[in-house]
Amino acid sequence: MPVTVLTAEFQHESNSFSCRKTDLKAFRDRYWYEGETAFAERGDANTPLGGFLDIARRDGWTVIHPLSTGATPAGPVTEEAYEHIAGVILAAVAENRDRIDGILLGLHGAMVAEHLEDGEGELLTRIRAIVGPDIPIGITLDPHANVTEAMVAHAQIVIGYKSYPHVDMRERGVQAASILARAMTGEIRPVTLREHRPMLEEATGGRTDTGPMVERLAKAVAYEQEPDVFAVSVNGGFGNADIAEVGPTVLVTCQGDLAAHRAFIRGIADDIWNRRNEVVNRYLSVEDAAARARSYRATKGPLVIADYADNPGGGAYGDSTRLLAALIAAEVEDACLGGLVDPKAVAALSRCRPGETVRLRLGGKTDPRFGGGPLDVTATLLGLFAGDYVGEGPMMAGLKGSFGPSAVIRIGGIDVLVISNVAQMLDLGQFRAFGIAPERCRSVTVKSMQHFRASFEPIAGEVIVADSGALCTPDLTKLPYRHARRPIFPLDRDILQAPACSV
Repeated sequence: MPVTVLTAEFQHESNSFSCRKTDLKAFRDRYWYEGETAFAERGDANTPLGGFLDIARRDGWTVIHPLSTGATPAGPVTEEAYEHIAGVILAAVAENRDRIDGILLGLHGAMVAEHLEDGEGELLTRIRAIVGPDIPIGITLDPHANVTEAMVAHAQIVIGYKSYPHVDMRERGVQAASILARAMTGEIRPVTLREHRPMLEEATGGRTDTGPMVERLAKAVAYEQEPDVFAVSVNGGFGNADIAEVGPTVLVTCQGDLAAHRAFIRGIADDIWNRRNEVVNRYLSVEDAAARARSYRATKGPLVIADYADNPGGGAYGDSTRLLAALIAAEVEDACLGGLVDPKAVAALSRCRPGETVRLRLGGKTDPRFGGGPLDVTATLLGLFAGDYVGEGPMMAGLKGSFGPSAVIRIGGIDVLVISNVAQMLDLGQFRAFGIAPERCRSVTVKSMQHFRASFEPIAGEVIVADSGALCTPDLTKLPYRHARRPIFPLDRDILQAPACSV
C-alpha cells in the first residue's frame, strides 16, 4: 500500500543571553533548501534528512518535503522568522493532511523565539492540531535539547543524537524513520516517556567521548535491545536557553511495560543528578593557554586550543579577543586562529591589497563585557576571500558553508582568519579553504567547545580548553536567569534532593 511521509528540518539553538536576534536572513544565510533541492544538498550527507531518505528509498515512500533550514546559534528567533518558517511547514501539513501517513522532523530541541519559550513544542502542538491524534510523528533532536513536556506529548517518537561531536545525525534519522515505518503499519504503538532533573545542563556538557556519559549511553544502547524498547536518548540540555523547562532529560520511546521503562530512565536521570558536581574539562585561563602555546613543541601534531566560551555553536558572538590578546602578548609563533567574527574589519581590509601592512581595530565589537573589547593591532594582509568552503570531516563531509567575505591576516606569528558570518570552527576545511594548513602549525586555536574534536583531534598532538569569559562561559552562575524554574543547580547549590519530573 502506498505510503506518504512529510519531512522537514527546522533547527536552531537559541542563547537567551545573546543580544544578536536570529532573523529570517540568518536562516537563509546558513542553509535554506526547499523541496527536492534539499534532497540534492543534504540527502546524502550526515543529516537527519539523509537518514529519513535512506528508509524512504528502502520502503518506496512518497516524500513531501517543504523545507530544510537552520541558523547558526545566536539569540532568540524573531517572531517574524519563526512564524514564517513554521508557516511554511504547517501549510504543507494542512495541504496534504489527507495524504500523510506519517511525519518526520529534524529539529534541534533548544529553540527559543521572541514570543514563545518552546519553539519545537509549539510547532508540534500546531501540527498535531491539524493532523489529529493518530498520525505518528517522529523527531530527531540534538543532545543539547531541552526536551519539554509538549514535545513528548505530541511526538510519539523522539530520538536524540548519541554523539558529541555529532557524527550520528544520519544514523539517528534512520532510527527515527525505521520506528515510524513500523508505527504507520500498526505493528507498534510507540510513546515517549521523559525524565527531567532541575539542572541548567548536564555537568560534563554532555561529552560522549569521555566521562560518565559514555557509561550512560552504553546502558541506553543495551536497553534498546529489550522487547518493546525502540530508542533511549540521554540529553545534556542547553543551559543558555533561559526557559522554564531547561535542563537534562532522559527519554525512552517504547510500548508495553511503561513502569519498567520509566524505572530505567529514572535510574539514568538520577545518575546525572548524583554526579552533578563532576567536571570533565579542565578550563585554562587565557594566560595559561597562551603560555602553553609558547612552550609547546609539535612533535606529534599541533597544540589545539579551544576557545570554549566564545563558541558560536552555543550562541556566543565569535568576536572575543581575550585569548588572541594573550597569544599576541606571549609572542606565540607558527600559529593560526579562526574564525574571529568581525565584518567591519573585513570590509576595511577589502580596501587593501595582500602583502600590505595595516593597522586595524579587531574584534570585541558586539558586547565587550563578554570576552573583551577591540584590539588595536598591526597586521599583514595575506588574502581576501568570498568565504565559501566545503566540509571534509566526520560532521560536515561534503556539506557547503560560507563565512561570507573573509580575510586572513598575520599578527606577529599568528595567522588569523577573520570572517563576516558567525559560525563555529569544527572542520579542517574551514581553514584549508583560506590557505591555512592547520596540521603544519605549532598551535591551532578554534572558536568551538567540542565539535572541533571530530576533525581536529586526529591531527592534534595535544588538546586544551580555555575559558575566555565570553558568552558561553562554563560558569553559568554569571548569567542573569529570569525564567528557569527555581530552585535549580548550579544557581541554587543548596538543593539536597532533586524532585523527579516525569512525563
